[in-house]
Amino acid sequence: MSARTARARSGRPAAGVLAAAVAVTLAVTTTGIARAEGVRAAGPAFLEPSELPPHPGGWRAGAVEPGLPEGGVPCVEDGVLAGMEGRAAHRRFHTDLDTGASQVTLTAADAARAAALARAVERSVRHCAERIVAEDPGAEAESRDLGAVNAGNGAHVYGVRSAHPQSSRDVNLFAVGRSGAKVTVVQWGRMGGWADAPVPAFKRTTATAVTKLGR
Repeated sequence: MSARTARARSGRPAAGVLAAAVAVTLAVTTTGIARAEGVRAAGPAFLEPSELPPHPGGWRAGAVEPGLPEGGVPCVEDGVLAGMEGRAAHRRFHTDLDTGASQVTLTAADAARAAALARAVERSVRHCAERIVAEDPGAEAESRDLGAVNAGNGAHVYGVRSAHPQSSRDVNLFAVGRSGAKVTVVQWGRMGGWADAPVPAFKRTTATAVTKLGR
């Protein structure tokens, strides 16, 4: 599935970090839907449920809300997004089962700063598996570089699989893309392994998300 793969392992029990991220996505999205009159932030257009990788039960979306999501952006270190709270907006998506997704958009002061931000976010995502094991000894995590997507000023897709014998196994896909001064980070996750990750469909989702940045 990838030309480049990085693995990280350790030997003591720990909770699944990305499993928690998916759970938060599902719970917070449900809350957002209950607040049907949630604020739609001004800025780039966001993905719609129909633009996510197909799911048998269909997708539901929360409102577009200003700022960074509560709990941060999965696999992106907080320091990378320091100072971006007032320049961010986000949306969460969920299904009836164990699959969730999220999108965060960031508007930098100019295209050069946005390019630097996109590089920093990508770097953080690439090293996510290493941090999972460092923070939760006993976990097993693996990152994969899943390739570029030709959209906007460029986008890239990564995958992270995490597992623990006493917890769930989870697979997450991440996309980082830029168009002008805007950057988007799209995340998709579910219980399972690499075989459950809809990479081609997620790349189409990524292209749509980056194209919408310019609208």
